[in-house]
Amino acid sequence: MTKIWAKTALLPDGWQDDVLVQIDTAGQIASVRKNAPKQGDTVDILLASPGNLHSHSFQRAMAGMTESRGEDPTDSFWSWRKLMYQFVENLTPDDVRAIAAFQQMETLEAGFASSAEFHYLHHQTGGRSYDNIAELSEAIIAGASQSGIGLTHLPVLYQRGGCDDRALTGGQLRFGNDIDRYAKLYEAAKRALSELPPDARIGVAPHSLRAVDPHGLRAAASLASKSVKHIHIAEQQAEVDQVMEAYGARPVEWLLENVDVDESWCLVHATQMLPDETRALARSGAVAGLCPITESNLGDGIFDGVRYQEAGGTFGIGSDSNVYISLSEELRTLEYSQRLQTRRRVVYGDAERSCGRALYEGALKGGALATGRRSGRIEAGFLADLVALSADQVNLLGQTGDGILDAFIFAGNDGYISDVWSAGRHRVKNGRHIKHAAIKAAYVTTLQRLKSQL
Repeated sequence: MTKIWAKTALLPDGWQDDVLVQIDTAGQIASVRKNAPKQGDTVDILLASPGNLHSHSFQRAMAGMTESRGEDPTDSFWSWRKLMYQFVENLTPDDVRAIAAFQQMETLEAGFASSAEFHYLHHQTGGRSYDNIAELSEAIIAGASQSGIGLTHLPVLYQRGGCDDRALTGGQLRFGNDIDRYAKLYEAAKRALSELPPDARIGVAPHSLRAVDPHGLRAAASLASKSVKHIHIAEQQAEVDQVMEAYGARPVEWLLENVDVDESWCLVHATQMLPDETRALARSGAVAGLCPITESNLGDGIFDGVRYQEAGGTFGIGSDSNVYISLSEELRTLEYSQRLQTRRRVVYGDAERSCGRALYEGALKGGALATGRRSGRIEAGFLADLVALSADQVNLLGQTGDGILDAFIFAGNDGYISDVWSAGRHRVKNGRHIKHAAIKAAYVTTLQRLKSQL
């Protein structure tokens, strides 16, 4: 068995010292002992690791390339989207694999042990299928084989260009499937995923109410009746207006009234909701998939976090466009957005927990549900998705208990991370992925070629 001994660890019953965690060969936590003698791998601070619940890995290669306003003073998500379509035209399966491995490596180094890949790039330029319909899903899976991340693969159904059933054009053609072709893609991706360790998961992702019609939405959900289902929802006001015109209801309102939404669903963004929608989403048990860095970068808006929290809603966090991958900054940005909106402090804290701990434990719960992993707790029977922090950091000096997470999230950065295990696989050591050099070299070669083509 793998053994990890921590000077201090956050367990389900709170902070404990001298904690020994034993991990079996299946990557599950076999036992947890308090006040144990030092043995095995030793770390300073041990935490359960959250899942990154929403990623488009190929967009990592666009980071920093879309910050010029150009001639339009009202630059928005929709102009960013146009540039993304242009970029995606040049991607090959080898490019997708190299970018995915790099993005997954950075995700692990940022403290996430697992990632849900919302994967909508399926075909060749022009929409022609590869001989292997799951060619690009297999590229993502190959990246995960190299990085060792806990992968939840979410093939995306993308049927149309808008609620008016307009045809797909340009870069969208690489995304498109009808229901029959999507079912074949899903089954092929599911078979390919068996090449990864058994903690790998598969689910479905009907892209959005704009891109999927009601029949397609239900058909996709039926493929994954026992696994996770993700959808983009209510990200931008223009999307809300389009759905209102087509369906006579707002996106979250329509989805909750027409689909059996429960804790197996993850509604990504949901930044444009009215109060009743916010409360209804919380009551459904679904996870609100928040991506605060990307939502800030794209000007999406601010999630109604206070009302959602008061209604008992579940949330998790994701890196989405991967413009910057950081566990601590996603949580910090989430809290600060709420502070700016409400003009008060410590929004996510409660009577029993500090703000940092409440944010962190919220992300653990939602991330586990949305990735379909039995994770998020340092407890026997749970996957050993773990992250360790080094106490040798100025802002952690003298910190104990919840103060550790407050300092990490609000005064620190991901440089505090020393080690990460994904289902017991020790992928990050001394702050660096064990295959960092090789993965980075392949990514740099890919990025240089892609940039030369733009």
